[in-house]
Amino acid sequence: MTGYIVLSPWDLVLASVFILVNAGLSLALRLGLERQLLIAAVRMILQLLLVGLVLKVVFAAASPWLTALVATFMIGFAGREIRARQERHHTGFWGYGLGAAAMTFSGTLVTVFALTTQIQPAPWWSPQYALPLFGMILGNTMTGVSLGLDSLHSLVDRERRAIEAQLLLGETSLTALLPPLRRALRSGFTPIINAMAAIGVVSLPGMMTGQILSGADPQEAVKYQLLIMFLIGGATGMGVLIAVLASAWRLTDPRHRLRLDRLSDSG
Repeated sequence: MTGYIVLSPWDLVLASVFILVNAGLSLALRLGLERQLLIAAVRMILQLLLVGLVLKVVFAAASPWLTALVATFMIGFAGREIRARQERHHTGFWGYGLGAAAMTFSGTLVTVFALTTQIQPAPWWSPQYALPLFGMILGNTMTGVSLGLDSLHSLVDRERRAIEAQLLLGETSLTALLPPLRRALRSGFTPIINAMAAIGVVSLPGMMTGQILSGADPQEAVKYQLLIMFLIGGATGMGVLIAVLASAWRLTDPRHRLRLDRLSDSG
C-alpha cells in the first residue's frame, strides 16, 4: 500500500475551479446563487483552516480539560443549530436545552463507550481520537434530533383539534399524541437509515475514503467505518427518542391539556 499523499495549496486551487464554474453558470443562468456559493466556499475555507490550527494545538497539548472545552464548544454550536432548524421550537431555555441535552447525553454516552471498549487509545480521552469521533456522532445526532423535533411540533400544531378532541374524550396525553409521535420518530430516524442502506453501494463514506487515500488496507477501513456507523446509528436513535418524548411531555400538562403556548410562533 502507498503512503499518505501530501496535497499542495496548488492542488486545492485546482479543485476549487469547479466551484467557480458553478458560480459562473449561476450568473449566466441568472439563478442568483453565485454570491451564496462563493460566500459558503470562503466560510468553509476559513472555518477548516481555523479548526486545523485549533486541533493541532489541542493534539499537542493532550490535556483532558482542553479536550473537554473543545467538546463543549461543539455541543453549544450543535445545540444552537437544532433550535434554528425548527420552524416552531419551545420557548425560553427549553427551546435550546431540550434538543441539546438529548443530543449531548446520547452522543457522549456512545462516544465514551467506544473509546473505552473498542478503540481504547491511551489515554482513553486522547483528543486525536475523541474529538473526531465525537464530532461525527454529534453531527449526525444533531440532524436526527432537529428533524424529529421539527416534525413533532409541526404535526401537533396541524392536528391540534383532533388531539384536543381525544383529550376531551378522556384519552391520556400519550394516546392522543401517539400518531404524531410515531411520524416524528420516523422522520428523525430516516436520515441514518438511508445512510446505512446506501453505504458501500451508492457511496463510500468520508472516513473510509480518507483512510484508503492515506494508505490503509481497505478491509481495515471497512471495519472502522462499520464501527462508526453502528455508533452513529445508536446515538442518533437514542437522541431522537429522548428529544421527541421529552418534547411531547413538555407539550402537555398534568391535567392532560395540550400546551401549544409553549411553542414559539411559526416563522
